[in-house]
Amino acid sequence: MKVNGYAATEQKARLTPYSYDLGAIGSEQVDIKVFYCGICHSDLSMINNDWGMTQYPIVPGHEIIGEVIAIGNAVKNVRVGDKVGLGWMSASCMSCEQCMDGEHHLCSKGEATIVGRNGGFADKVRGHWSWAIPLPEGIDMSKAGPLLCGGITVFNPIILAGVKPTDKVGVIGIGGLGHMALKFLKHWGCEVIAFSSNPNKKKAILNMGASQVIDSTSPEELESITGKLNFILNTTNVSLDWNSYLTALAPKGRFHTVGAVLEPMAIPAFSLIMGEKSVGGSPIGSPALTKTMLEFCVRHKIYPDVEEFPMEKVNEAIEHLENGKARFRVVLKNK
Repeated sequence: MKVNGYAATEQKARLTPYSYDLGAIGSEQVDIKVFYCGICHSDLSMINNDWGMTQYPIVPGHEIIGEVIAIGNAVKNVRVGDKVGLGWMSASCMSCEQCMDGEHHLCSKGEATIVGRNGGFADKVRGHWSWAIPLPEGIDMSKAGPLLCGGITVFNPIILAGVKPTDKVGVIGIGGLGHMALKFLKHWGCEVIAFSSNPNKKKAILNMGASQVIDSTSPEELESITGKLNFILNTTNVSLDWNSYLTALAPKGRFHTVGAVLEPMAIPAFSLIMGEKSVGGSPIGSPALTKTMLEFCVRHKIYPDVEEFPMEKVNEAIEHLENGKARFRVVLKNK
């Protein structure tokens, strides 16, 4: 099957039209016609080879919404014509301890959609049936793409941390990830404190459901919530004064990061010990949890704020994101 997409042929290159053949479909694989594909910062990192694992040419794109158009002879759970989503992972081994325990996203042999293979900035994409997540009835497909990566990335920590509706929580960085975390936690029933360094976003953040916006550049404002938060989720990828946030946690509070901070995080031991606090992190989530998240989104009408570009204007869309102009996710649409 021939695929027409857009690829970067070298580090930091603009994307250009690129065609390739998928070859014969595997017995447990599905081919998906791409309707929409979100642009994630991970796509930019892979285009720029920030993580040192990019193979060129690369067709980015891993927040994919589309329709199954072909299946292998051993595919389960999905059929031709089904509307599905494909996120950061496109396959897992289905036999290791993690897969057998339902934690497919922790499979050491897992296949990422844009690592060593081509993704969704194209008219078609292929993946294992287990990661082709069936879309719930009534979902808005034009806005659902970012939920398949950014959405599940911030939804999974809420489950891992056992966040309760009565908790007072914080979200650091109200951007592509953070604004979805804010919406999830608000509908979870929590009181949500947003940490932001951009005063121009304050009104929008409050409208999303935050009860308070703390200026993350102000030591005085950070000090005002000392010991008050049960859970803090960091969505930024830059180094911050981590101790200020650990101090904001109540005893037994949990600090969780999904932001890919490249530098080591300086965590003072006594800030953890004296309050029995903990620090953790996580990637995406399992296929089952992703399906649950999508159903939660439909039930509560939770979607990311998106800006839509036609697929052929992919470079304009990438520049829009790189320049910090996205409010708050960018989605590409195929004709």
